[in-house]
Order: sequence, then C-alpha cells, then structure tokens
Amino acid sequence: MDLQEAAMANPRYSEVHERVLLGRYQEIRMLLFLGKDVFRWIDQCLDQLSRSGNVSVKTNAQFFSALIVDAPPDAVKQKLEEWGVSDRRAVFSRAIGIRCLFEEPPDIGTLSPMFLESYHRFADYAYVCFQQMKPYQPVEGHSFDFRIFASEEYSRMLAEQWQEQES
Repeated sequence: MDLQEAAMANPRYSEVHERVLLGRYQEIRMLLFLGKDVFRWIDQCLDQLSRSGNVSVKTNAQFFSALIVDAPPDAVKQKLEEWGVSDRRAVFSRAIGIRCLFEEPPDIGTLSPMFLESYHRFADYAYVCFQQMKPYQPVEGHSFDFRIFASEEYSRMLAEQWQEQES
C-alpha cells in the first residue's frame, strides 16, 4: 500500500504524515544552521593555519570535516554525549551535506515529499561527495584540539572575559 492508498483508507494517516514531513523539514533547517556553523569553524581553522606559517601541515576543508565527523577530541565527544547526541557522526556529516545542498533554508513547498521523507540519505551522499571533491590527508596521527560550546555557554564565557578585562 502506498502513501495515497493509506491516506484514503485512513484520513488520520494523512494528518500524521503531514506532521512527519513538517518535522523532517525542521530537522533539515536545524542541520543547515549547524552546517553553517561547521563551515564557519572550518574556515577559521584554515585561516589560523595559513597565518601560523606552519607549512608542514597541509589541510583543506575536507580534512577538518573528517576531523569533526570521524575523530573529534574526547572532550568534544563527551560534551555531545552530555547533550544527548547519540550519533554525532550522523549529525555532523548530515549537517555538512545539507549545507552543501542549500545556502539558506529552502521553502518547504520547494521540497518534494520524497526528499523530506528520505533527506538523511541525500545528506549522507552529499557529505560523501563533498569529502571526495578534494584529496586530503587522513586524520589519524594529527592532533588538533578544539572544544564546542552551546550559544548560551559561549556568550557567558565572553561576558566573563570582558568583565575580567574591565577589572
């Protein structure tokens, strides 16, 4: 039985299906904004490395995306677990994939139900495509320490630093 047949057999099914699609749309939006943050972080890392003058480290955006997806520092893994993120690899790789597909959140009317139902597959493949766009050194053996913060946590840290500087 396909979706149309199910909706005709049970009108409530159509309502539930619409709610599922709206939920998927909100997931896509959330992943897009996370992807924007990840790409901003990648750009900052690349900028910092270029300014450091350390030519022995050859990296690109694919290197840093593999770092956050496949080999983040233990402190990052731990914080994500504390936040309840059970599959950090899927969250970050899909955020990168969705960001590769969209610059801004698309209007829900422009997305097909098929895409909304299975966006995670499209995001997974978009991430793989992004990783294959340019060769990069494997992450193993490199030590790049970084931390992540929730927006409120980061704002609080900045405010405390500013207060210390004023004192």
